[in-house]
Amino acid sequence: MPEPAPLRAGVAGVGYLGQHHARVYTELPGVTLAGVYDTDAKRAAEIAARHQCQAFASLEALGKACDVVSVVVPTNLHSAVAVTLLQAGCHLLVEKPLAPSLAEADQIIAAAKSANRLVQVGHIEHFNPVMEFLEKNVKSPRFIRTERLAPLLPDPNDPDNATEGHVNPRVKEVDVVLDLMIHDIGLVLALVNAPLQRFDAAGSSVLTKHMDIANARLVFADGCVADLNVSRLSKKRAREWRLFQRAGYMSVDFDQCTGHYIHMGMLGLKREEIAVPKVEPLKAELASLVDSVRRGQTPKIDVAFGRAALAIALSVTEQIRAGGL
Repeated sequence: MPEPAPLRAGVAGVGYLGQHHARVYTELPGVTLAGVYDTDAKRAAEIAARHQCQAFASLEALGKACDVVSVVVPTNLHSAVAVTLLQAGCHLLVEKPLAPSLAEADQIIAAAKSANRLVQVGHIEHFNPVMEFLEKNVKSPRFIRTERLAPLLPDPNDPDNATEGHVNPRVKEVDVVLDLMIHDIGLVLALVNAPLQRFDAAGSSVLTKHMDIANARLVFADGCVADLNVSRLSKKRAREWRLFQRAGYMSVDFDQCTGHYIHMGMLGLKREEIAVPKVEPLKAELASLVDSVRRGQTPKIDVAFGRAALAIALSVTEQIRAGGL
């Protein structure tokens, strides 16, 4: 039986994150990086030369040359770029958040349905091995507390970061809820098997014109409560969860892929260390997308899920703004 033809992949937007999408596509078996597109032609040429692929002059040209494309452009451009590529016949990964509004998210969903193409939303933490552990071991969560911190300034030691001395470019695009909290909203939705009943939120802008710090307390119909805390004003990066369920307690670190699990054993309380193998979540995410395209099956994180997480994130943002920043 002959080997299937390589899947032709592309990347729209090759900034700090997009360049890694391009790299990962070159590392996936059965995938060829056909090319990239960016409004900055010089940047596109640089990344294309790095991976020996083509720098396309337009989105339409990229779309015609590819089977699957990662959309890694500013959030306000997601809908326009995604619709153009869907109409060209591409399957997509659209980075989170799916769109800046539900109306634009619905435009992407409608275009995907019309073109009969798959769209996966880039909620990358769902491909973190820590989340795989939680999916297997969380049965009935009662209380979840999350802390997701990010530095306002980029890492000056990162050779791929061209913004040394300036605020992280994501700060200019979206507030901290759509930037950071939406990760934990999505993870909680995947673990709590009950509809959201109500929420309370607070937040503030501190050093930028957007919201920099926020808290949301989500209450679900089964009684589970999720307390989500995010900040872009930290000196350190943190991705930590504490989760309580009837059978025990878990403390996990999404960055370090470590933690511990305390639960009832036959002889009483038992502590187990959590040490899952570190993998590159982006590679797992794109491999999952490629597998979904090859099999013609719904992606793990599809547009319906991306829209649901976006709807909650937007509602949280609206409540905070209504209270005054």
